Amino acid sequence: MANKAQKEDGRRRIANNKKAFFDYFIEEELEVGIELFGTEVKSIRAGHVSIREAYVMERKGELFIDGMNITPYEKGNIFNKDPLRTRRLLAHKKEILKLSGRMKEKGYALLPLEVYFKRGKVKLSIGLGRGKKLYDKRAAIAKKDMAREAERDYKVGLK
Repeated sequence: MANKAQKEDGRRRIANNKKAFFDYFIEEELEVGIELFGTEVKSIRAGHVSIREAYVMERKGELFIDGMNITPYEKGNIFNKDPLRTRRLLAHKKEILKLSGRMKEKGYALLPLEVYFKRGKVKLSIGLGRGKKLYDKRAAIAKKDMAREAERDYKVGLK
């Protein structure tokens, strides 16, 4: 069923950042492109990408992602780039100005949420997040535990 849903909108997920949803309330999402080189795209296609420690920053009216790890392509030799280099994100100026204005408010950050292919292009979903407090995180953990227990009880009831 998940494959059918992915094919309908043309998306194929490569990597996601579960930690961002745990540590932040995501208030707004935006789909942006990433400026990449050929061997980086091949490596991403193979699934060798991590956005767990990455963050998005705004500099001189442009968005950049820092800390995104794209493992060097095995057959790439001299054309491979630094796996942790800062990469430019491709978005409309109006969207960048809107997000940078909201980022100036206290407690907001731009976070990478998911890397995926959409119609053959590598896309990155970024989110404007507000940091959670410790008690919010505890509530999220309790909610997950209750859902897990309910699911377990339901499965036991079926047998």
